[in-house]
Amino acid sequence: MLSSSSQVEAPSGGFCFENARRNAVLEAGLSEKGYSAPKARKTGTTIGGIIFKDGVILGADTRATDDMVVADKNCMKIHYIAPNIYCCGAGVAADAEITTQMMSSNIELHSLSTGRPPLVVTVTRQLKQLLFRYQGHIGSSLIVGGVDVDGFQLFSIYPHGSYDKLPFAALGSGAAAAISVFEDRYKPNLELEDAKRLVRDAIAAGIFCDLGSGSNIDLCVITDKGVDYLRGYDQPVQKGQKEGKYIYKQGTTPVLTKTVTPLTLDVVDESVQMMDSQ
Repeated sequence: MLSSSSQVEAPSGGFCFENARRNAVLEAGLSEKGYSAPKARKTGTTIGGIIFKDGVILGADTRATDDMVVADKNCMKIHYIAPNIYCCGAGVAADAEITTQMMSSNIELHSLSTGRPPLVVTVTRQLKQLLFRYQGHIGSSLIVGGVDVDGFQLFSIYPHGSYDKLPFAALGSGAAAAISVFEDRYKPNLELEDAKRLVRDAIAAGIFCDLGSGSNIDLCVITDKGVDYLRGYDQPVQKGQKEGKYIYKQGTTPVLTKTVTPLTLDVVDESVQMMDSQ
């Protein structure tokens, strides 16, 4: 018979806070040395998609940011997966790019191996399993849309591997503004032009309400007849023209106060070196 000390106790339910004190001590020690604990990296994007009468429409803005700097004004956020399947990526641009490239390659190999056209659910399952395996360290929020033998499909996949299947979806830092437009105006069996206008207005809402989203609007229309990738579909934000010359003569703005602080310096060592011009 095993002693009571050697028996394995059942784990208690709920969250565990055993490392809370350790983390507080580590953060205090780092702050004394001028370091700080790592923080979550904020990214900016607005992506969305809807199912309409004849297929699926995906939309995205084209602004790529690096902290508070606009790194690229016209990047592509709607990625190719298969001839009938495309994917919008939000979050870390490098993660979304390499994830969709890997998935496109895997789906092509799967299609060649089975001899069948790819399914949207196959892409979604492989993506959510990949993201769940890395527990959020791959910072990609994805919207997968396409047309297959099961009809019109639209899925949204989150960085930790969870997913939704809805007739409309929006992700990214501007998702709150975009989803409000979808919830207000979406109707089943929308016509093509009405559906394009709805996706355009939803992405534009994200652009105007989120500093991390901006520049142009791209659309991708997927139907039984093929794919129409509308690069630069709309430019809701355009640079304005200067209405005057903002050049002022010296002395226009008066100097109210002036302080000069002399520095006392001692020359410790002085040397003259000749530059070799040969």
